[in-house]
Amino acid sequence: MQKHLNHILGRKNQITLISGILIAVAFITKWTTGNMNIFTWALIIASILGVIPIAIQAIQALRVKVVSIDVLVTIAVIGAFIIKNYEESAIVTFLFLFGAFLELRTLNKTRSAIKALTEMAPESALKKMENGEFEEVEVDDVDVGDILLVKTGAKIPVDGTVLSGEGHINEASITGESLPVGKEEGSKVFAGTILENGTIQIQADRVGEDTTFGKIIELVEEAQDSKSAAERFIDRFSKYYTPAVLVLAFVVWLISRDIELAITILVLGCPGALVIGVPVSNVAGIGNGARHGILLKGSEVINDFSRVDTMIFDKTGTLTEGNPAVAETEYYTENVDEVLGYLASIERESDHPLAKAVLKKIGDTKFSTVENTEVVKGGGIVATVNGHRVAVGNVALMERENVKLDGKAKEDVDSFEKNGNSLVLTSVDGKLIVLMGIRDRIRPGVKEDLQRLKDLGVKNLVMLSGDNQGTVDVVSRELGLTEAHGNMLPEDKAEYLKKLKEKGQIVAFVGDGVNDSPSLALADIGIAMGSGTDVAIETSDVVLMNSDFGRLPVALGLTKAISRNMRQNIFIAIGVVLVLLASVFFSSWMNMSIGMLVHEGSILVVIINGMRLLRYRLRNKRS
Repeated sequence: MQKHLNHILGRKNQITLISGILIAVAFITKWTTGNMNIFTWALIIASILGVIPIAIQAIQALRVKVVSIDVLVTIAVIGAFIIKNYEESAIVTFLFLFGAFLELRTLNKTRSAIKALTEMAPESALKKMENGEFEEVEVDDVDVGDILLVKTGAKIPVDGTVLSGEGHINEASITGESLPVGKEEGSKVFAGTILENGTIQIQADRVGEDTTFGKIIELVEEAQDSKSAAERFIDRFSKYYTPAVLVLAFVVWLISRDIELAITILVLGCPGALVIGVPVSNVAGIGNGARHGILLKGSEVINDFSRVDTMIFDKTGTLTEGNPAVAETEYYTENVDEVLGYLASIERESDHPLAKAVLKKIGDTKFSTVENTEVVKGGGIVATVNGHRVAVGNVALMERENVKLDGKAKEDVDSFEKNGNSLVLTSVDGKLIVLMGIRDRIRPGVKEDLQRLKDLGVKNLVMLSGDNQGTVDVVSRELGLTEAHGNMLPEDKAEYLKKLKEKGQIVAFVGDGVNDSPSLALADIGIAMGSGTDVAIETSDVVLMNSDFGRLPVALGLTKAISRNMRQNIFIAIGVVLVLLASVFFSSWMNMSIGMLVHEGSILVVIINGMRLLRYRLRNKRS
C-alpha cells in the first residue's frame, strides 16, 4: 500500500501538468463552444486528480499527529467539491501543486553551494601498488599512508603531504581564494583542491570524511539543516496555528452557515510562506558563506553573531602577521661580527619565533660550538660559546646574570619598548653587547577592516595578548582599538571574557584556532582564523578558512543580512495572511482561487527574497 502511495507522490509533477491541461481545456471549451458538460467533467477530473497527492500528504501528517497545510487544503477542496464548486476545487488543487513544484525548484537553487561542494569531491585516485606502478582506484580504496600520484588538472584525492614534485594548487574549495598556492616537498595539500600545473606524489594523511574538505561539507550540511530560535518558534506557532484556522473556519460556519466562506478561510489561512521563509534565508546565507571560505555553524550562530557588540582579538597571527622581524638594533662593541656569530650559534638551537627573527637578521655568519646550555624559564638562554659565557634573553635575564645597563642602554631599552618591540639582549662575559628590538607587523588592511566592523555596529574592539604592554599599546594606538591588555595568559583572557559576558555584552573572540581555545569556546561566538586546521574547524562557531582578516567584516555583514532577510520573510508571510483573512470579511472580491493564488505567490516571494542572499558578494572585502 505504502509503495503505491509513494508512487503517486513521485508523480506529483505529472499530475500537476495533467490537472493544468484539464483546467485549460475546460475553460477554452466553455469560452469557444459553450459546452458545459466538457467544462464540468474536466474540472471534476482535475479536482480528483489534484487532491489525491495532497490528501495522501495530509493523512501522513495526521498519522504523526501534525495538522499540516495539506490538511487544510484537503478539507477545503473536498468541501468545495461537495457544494459543486468545481472551478474552485480544481484551481485550488492546481495552484497548490504548482506552488509546491516551484517551491522545491527554487529551494534546490538555494542549496546550490553545498551541491557545488559535494561535486568537487574527488572520486578516484592514482595509487601506488606493490609492484611500484600507479593504478586508478576509487577514493574509498585509499588508506592512510598510501602514496598517490596527482597530475596537472587533477583533484587532490586526500589530505596529505607532498613527497616529491612541485606545482600550484587552486585551494578555492577550502579557503575561498582562487589564486593558486605553490606546493613543494613537505607541503600540506587538501582533498578537493585542484593541481593547476605540475606533477606531485603525496602521502595520504587523512582520507574520506576525515579530510578537511569532508569536514567542511559535513559542517555546512549540518548548519543548513540546523534550526534557529526563530525557526523553532515558527514550528511551534504552526503546530497551534493550523488547528486554530480549522476551529476559526468551523466557528464561522456555525455562525454564518456559509460553507463556502468557511472553506475560503481554510485556504487563505495556510501559513506556507511563514513555514518556508526562515529556512530558505538560513540555507541560502550559509551556502553563500561556504563558497567564500566562511563557515557558519548553524542558525543559532547567525543569530548571535549578527548581534555581537564586543569583539576580542588575539594579537599574534590575528591582527598581526605572526612573523616577527628585527626592527631596531643597537651595538655596544666594535667587535660585532664575532658576537653575532655567538648569538646565531645559540639561537639556531631554539625554535622560538624570536630566535628565527634573530637568525634571519644576522644572515650568513660563522657558527661556533655551544656548550652547557641552560634554558631560563621566562628569561632566555645562557650557554658557553668558545669559552665565553653568553646570555641571550630579556632584561630580567640580564639582571639575573648581573649585567649592568648603563644610561644609554636603559634609554635604548625604554625607547625600543615604547616602539612596541619585544627585546632580545645579548651579553658576553657579563657585558651587554647587542640589543635587538623585534616586532610583528600588522596585517595589511586590518585598520580599514576594523573600521568596517565599527560601521556594522561593533561598539568595542578589544585586544588581549601575552606580549608586553608596550608592544600591545603601540598596536592598539595604530589600529584605534577600544581597549588593549598585555601580559595575558590564556586563563587571564578567559577570565576577562567572562566578566564582559556578565555585564551583558555579546562577545565574539577572534583567534588562530590553536591557542586560546578556552576563550574560543567560552565566547558567545568563537571565530577562528584557521587555514583549514582541525582545531579551527572543531572548536569555533565561525571559521575563516584562509585566515584572511578581510573576510571578518564580510562574515558579520552576511549574518546581519541573513537575520534581516529572515525578519522580512516573517513580516511578508504574516502580513499576507492577515490581509487575506481581512479581505474575506471586509470585501466582496475575495474567493478561494484568488486566495490560493496570492498564498502561493507569497511563498515564491519569500523564497526569491531568501535567494537574494546567494548573490551577497564580498563587497566589504578589501580591493
